[in-house]
Amino acid sequence: MKNPIYTCLWFDGKAQEAAQFYCSVFKNSQIVSVNPMVTIFELNERKFMALNGGPKFKFNESVSFVIDCDTQDEIDYYWQNLTEGGTESQCGWLKDKFGVSWQVVPTILGSLMCNVEKAPRVVEAFMKMKKFDIQTLLNA
Repeated sequence: MKNPIYTCLWFDGKAQEAAQFYCSVFKNSQIVSVNPMVTIFELNERKFMALNGGPKFKFNESVSFVIDCDTQDEIDYYWQNLTEGGTESQCGWLKDKFGVSWQVVPTILGSLMCNVEKAPRVVEAFMKMKKFDIQTLLNA
């Protein structure tokens, strides 16, 4: 069974629009099926369901999607595309134009945080950032 667990995202009438937007941002993505209530789509071979559930529930930061990025170009790409019409936050967090929270994070952050001497300087550096800057973290 491929990907037996998948995410359902609740939208207020914009499920198909959101799915199309996410598929335009992430490579290896596609719309699988569409009906008036539900759009099924895949991002990098991960299945998602976008539900037109109405205005009752809103997204918040208690759930976010993490994008590990190997390069600054990747960080810049995802940051630029996902913040378009959305809002920037601190430490690599953002909300897209649909209110979904994302963390755009350099892959190297984990190893930097494991370095006992360097970690406090890295934390001090990224607490001042919205979008992560890999070189600044390496220099910390």
